[in-house]
Amino acid sequence: MPSSSSIQSIFENLPSHQQLLVLGFLLFFFFGIHNLMQEAIMSLEGFKWGMMLGYFEVLGVTVCTHFERIYLGDNKEPRKTPLKAFFFLTFLLMSSSSLSNISLNYINYPTKVVFRSCKLLPTMFIATIVNKKVFGVKQYVAAGCICAGLVLYAAADWTLAPSFRPFGLTLVFLSICADSILPNAQEKLFASGSTRSEVTYYVNVLVLIAMTFSTILSGDLLATWAYACENPTAALYLVIYTIISYVAIGVHMNVINRFGGVTTVLLGTGRKAMTIMLSFIIFPKQFSWFYVFGSALVLGGLTYSGLDKVNNRNNGGPQMPKAKNSSPELRAEKSQNKKDSEETELFLNVKVKEQRTISV
Repeated sequence: MPSSSSIQSIFENLPSHQQLLVLGFLLFFFFGIHNLMQEAIMSLEGFKWGMMLGYFEVLGVTVCTHFERIYLGDNKEPRKTPLKAFFFLTFLLMSSSSLSNISLNYINYPTKVVFRSCKLLPTMFIATIVNKKVFGVKQYVAAGCICAGLVLYAAADWTLAPSFRPFGLTLVFLSICADSILPNAQEKLFASGSTRSEVTYYVNVLVLIAMTFSTILSGDLLATWAYACENPTAALYLVIYTIISYVAIGVHMNVINRFGGVTTVLLGTGRKAMTIMLSFIIFPKQFSWFYVFGSALVLGGLTYSGLDKVNNRNNGGPQMPKAKNSSPELRAEKSQNKKDSEETELFLNVKVKEQRTISV
């Protein structure tokens, strides 16, 4: 049986287009399993603890990151940032994960996928209000397409889905607001000398501790444990879901490291479209053309925005007039804020290893 090093060596010797095909297939495969398992778990009769999906995601990333740090020797390096510096990021991450998964108690899965994809809107809103940032026409066009798509999608759910409740959209919106703040909070830690591996590990450890206490107090953890003990299928689904979250993001980061932003944007949009289609095929729902038009507008707007961001970065960014009081630190911060924060769910956005790629 070939070792992991030999498999990686074989992969490295493949032509670039074959590497892309392999990684693209793995990206769709593992994220497809992840998303289908999430909806399958929520569809189980008697399962009503959406927050526990976030708990198992964090558990999987924490455990796998721990062993990865041991394998790479990162665990031997002293922590560069005091634990208290991770608390705000922990709050954001816990809010994002918990609110997103609790929303599944009120809306169907495709609606959650579509709305969770739209971090562009709160990101632009926060940047406009807080940083007085002015965006280009293309970004406003993309935002308009996304807004129109969301309205169509919500209208279809409102008329067709008996379990649809607007409160679920509120939870999703709050979760993506937390996601939109995450990049800036992360960069403050990186500026203090923390590595991405360190941030990923310690933040998820703190989130896991906080979620363990909160789910014990709410009764969700013990109720889910009892449910899994009585339902072997649910237990199997939860184990697969816990592990697959970590594997999927490893493949995703390989695509970013090897092929850059444009390819990642296109594959990410295709993956979301695949998730929505599989959801309707495997878990039958009432159909409306509003779903089709809404999805097309949202995914098209996301692709257009993502490609425009990548093009701006490659060209050195749009030319902006220099403010009289613009300091080097402020310019550096504005440049950093151009980073694409699309992918991400939770903890997944900080799962980037410095100058390393995770082996396939």
